Amino acid sequence: MVSPAAAIRQPANPALELLTVPQVMARLQLGRSAVYDLLRTGQLASITLGRARRIPTHALTDFIRIRLEQDAA
Repeated sequence: MVSPAAAIRQPANPALELLTVPQVMARLQLGRSAVYDLLRTGQLASITLGRARRIPTHALTDFIRIRLEQDAA
């Protein structure tokens, strides 16, 4: 049985995991301004929870896939 605290820390579906801007910065090896530009222009989807911006992992995966397809074309 999973404890309630463990259930909060580990999403039931990893595809629904939410990343912080610093986590996205590290994964893309980009600066803060570049990540916020991607968010502002809609190239990278996000949600806002209070004052916190969160990026679903599937949005980051989709962004990378689309960029790879554009570069291959």
